[in-house]
Order: sequence, then structure tokens, then C-alpha cells
Amino acid sequence: MDIIFINDLRVDTVIGVWEWERRIRQTLVMQVEMGVDISFAGETDDLSKTVDYKAVNDRVMDFTRKSEFKLLEALADKISHIILKEFGVRWLKLTISKQGVLDDVRDVGIIIERGVRF
Repeated sequence: MDIIFINDLRVDTVIGVWEWERRIRQTLVMQVEMGVDISFAGETDDLSKTVDYKAVNDRVMDFTRKSEFKLLEALADKISHIILKEFGVRWLKLTISKQGVLDDVRDVGIIIERGVRF
């Protein structure tokens, strides 16, 4: 399996369960790993034969900016569905973290995996 990745994607959104979180925009940091077969792209040097990571990045940023989820879990689940369905990715690993939420902790977050590893 080949992996195309996007690291350190930063996007501001409304996220959180507490009232103060619902009144502000917080920066989320994401890491996206997408399992794909890039052999056709390697042979042909053709972008249409692979996953366009700029298109994925733009779609995730646009969706996240407009969202207002309470839980990172819900946001991650929706993002995973978008990537799997819209970009033909067979497997993905998505990490989302929020910084500065807890005292004495740099960041908190989740890691999910969806799809089928090949």
C-alpha cells in the first residue's frame, strides 16, 4: 500500500461542548494519511491517476471552516466519509488535535482509521 499524506493542516473552526468554546474559533491541527495505489501515477506521471492532495486539503479546510461540531469525533467521522467517497481513497488515518484546551497539556485529540488496508 502506498500512502499520500498531508501534515500540519491548520484550520480555524467552532468546536467544543463548553459555552465558551461555542463563542470562539479554535485552531485544529490535522494529519491525514490516505492509502492508495500510486503505481499508475508513477508509470504515467498523470495527476488524474492519483489523489490530488491539494484538492483534498481544500475540501477538508472548506468543510471544517463551515462546521460547528461539538465533538472532534463527529468532525473526524464526517471528514473521513468525505475523503473516502469523494477522492476514491481506500483507507485513511486522520489525526485531529486542539491546542491549549487543558492546562499543562500541549494538545488533545483523536486518531481514527477508516476503510480497508490493502
